[in-house]
Amino acid sequence: MRKKEAQISVEYMMLIGFATVITIPLIIIYYTFTQESGDEINSVQILQIAKKIVDAAESVYYLGEPSQTTLRVNIPNNVVSANLSTGKEVVFRIKTKAGEVDIGQSSSINISGSLPINKSTYKITVKAKSNYVEVSYS
Repeated sequence: MRKKEAQISVEYMMLIGFATVITIPLIIIYYTFTQESGDEINSVQILQIAKKIVDAAESVYYLGEPSQTTLRVNIPNNVVSANLSTGKEVVFRIKTKAGEVDIGQSSSINISGSLPINKSTYKITVKAKSNYVEVSYS
């Protein structure tokens, strides 16, 4: 009788061990997948924001001064910097699992101003000036 109880205990421990061996890799795969998905979602959101800003800037520029438009954007997490100083590009730098990545959108016109980097919802104002477009946020 004692031998049978010991056998049941060993089989139970083997079953728990097997379940643990299967569960741990699944948890690791799930964590990795969710981390990569979050990075991809942030990248796509930032690219869409950059495209919106460039499209709005080109639109108001070709309409001429004093045209302006307002965009409402939701800046996601992990934005390190936003740069308009290159003149004809909107560039966001974001932090991902692989490191920092630049995401940008080119424009055919000069764009200057500033963009937000903190996670929140912002109103971005795009104003046509004589030979460039000014971007500001609130």
